[in-house]
Amino acid sequence: MEIGFTPAAWRDWQKLSKSTRNRLQAKLLFYARDPLRYAVKLTNSNVGQYRFRVGEYRIVFDLAESKIVVLAVGQRKEIYRR
Repeated sequence: MEIGFTPAAWRDWQKLSKSTRNRLQAKLLFYARDPLRYAVKLTNSNVGQYRFRVGEYRIVFDLAESKIVVLAVGQRKEIYRR
């Protein structure tokens, strides 16, 4: 499955340390094989439809056809305050 980022999500991604990005990238590629198996549906769809959990980080995304569109990346305590 293809993975894309919104401009805001890409800015979030670039702010992370290189080691954190590598860890999140590995998990994101693993989860992309079967995204709905690992995703949790969000109750507040203003942020996005689904999320992946990677330690203290969250990757909020929507599914569009055969593509994962990442909407936001950040720590758990900050990600839902947007």
